[in-house]
Amino acid sequence: MKISIFGKTFNQGFIPYINELMKILHENHAEISVYKPFYDFICCETGKEPQGCRNFSDLSDFDNTCDLMISIGGDGTFLESIPFVIRQNVAIIGINSGRLGFLSNISKENITDAFNSIFAGQYNLEYRTLICFKQPADLFNGMNFALNDITVKSDSSLITIDAYINDEFLNTYWTDGLIISTPTGSTAYSLSVGGPIVVPGSDNLIIAPISSHNLTVRPLIIPDNNTISLRVNSRSGQYTVTSDNRTLHLNHQEMLRIGKSEYKLKLLRLPNTSFYATLRDKLKWGEDVRN
Repeated sequence: MKISIFGKTFNQGFIPYINELMKILHENHAEISVYKPFYDFICCETGKEPQGCRNFSDLSDFDNTCDLMISIGGDGTFLESIPFVIRQNVAIIGINSGRLGFLSNISKENITDAFNSIFAGQYNLEYRTLICFKQPADLFNGMNFALNDITVKSDSSLITIDAYINDEFLNTYWTDGLIISTPTGSTAYSLSVGGPIVVPGSDNLIIAPISSHNLTVRPLIIPDNNTISLRVNSRSGQYTVTSDNRTLHLNHQEMLRIGKSEYKLKLLRLPNTSFYATLRDKLKWGEDVRN
């Protein structure tokens, strides 16, 4: 099996787990390729080079014939790894080296059991919807897609956003910004502004205002085959757009059109794991947290 590894940093306490991962990959004769900055970080932190590993630095030298991408870190690192795999339809799974992680859902204590299952072929593939800027399509140097959300936000003061669904006027938002979220992203930024949790695979998008100046304006769920058009008016003439962890500052009044991407993320799902179990675990549902 060809396996690529993407990561950024980890703390000293994670060193035994990175060694455990490399050990089980070598025992199963995996062909390993590691993101070069992460490879250099591992060498610095552990004092030794991972054996039998190739490197990749960007999309031009990424092995698009690999079978699996492993993201090591939190959800932010997971999102950064997506451009390497999305156009090649490479499966991805995340190891959580930090605290909260909805996307990176293999705990460091479960690395051996998880990869024993993977090498035994005991896993499922789950496809997650992405959204993208359909107009202008050249934003973010072509990386105009998002697994979690696309946002339009004020740089400083209040902005107004005229929103349309399939060219039918929806509302003028007086707000600090808007979040257009996928079901996957419903547990991210959208959740923090009062948006609903939506189960992946529901074929929906969420429109959630950020600090709306009209308290009757609430998050809205729409089918994901709709196109959302936004025209932003800002006192400064500038505003910010994001696509997951990528950010741009714009100063034009062009209509932004957002819809479902042609790409889907191939997510590797281990046995006995589910979205509902992740919710209970990460959000501490059913637990008395007062003590």
